[in-house]
Amino acid sequence: MASETRYLLYFGGFWLVLIGGATWFFGGITESQRNPNQTPETEMVNGVQSIELEANRQGHYVAGGGINGADVTFILDTGATRVTVSDAIAQRAGLERDSRGRARTAAGTVTVWSTTIPELRLGDMRFRNVPGTISPSMDDDMALLGMSALGQVDFSQQDGVLTLRRAGP
Repeated sequence: MASETRYLLYFGGFWLVLIGGATWFFGGITESQRNPNQTPETEMVNGVQSIELEANRQGHYVAGGGINGADVTFILDTGATRVTVSDAIAQRAGLERDSRGRARTAAGTVTVWSTTIPELRLGDMRFRNVPGTISPSMDDDMALLGMSALGQVDFSQQDGVLTLRRAGP
């Protein structure tokens, strides 16, 4: 009886480790397909910073970055006037709500609050005092990198790669 119990424990443990490992491995693959730019690298050439971002499977440019030291995953959106974050990200990053307003989105008209983002980071590119918007109707982990930040860089797109360039550190 003891040997049967030991066998069941080893057998169950083997499958538990195997299933857990497969879940971890394939979860990482799924995330890298959703965001192939989790830690974008910045190059400095002749005083110009540049970052190359690869489009994800849906053709969107998604990249890891930060707001006030809080890690954020940005969706680059040239159609967004401002950097827009969810209420959850705003709380994590310590953003203050300023004036209340309304904004038209793909989901309709929503209530938003204006804010100023003291520090925004994409790779090693840092932006200071960026006009932003807090939108409580957005998904908790969503942040749109809009033109209030993207307007400070030159960008070009070719063959599924978006290159961002900006003078200075």
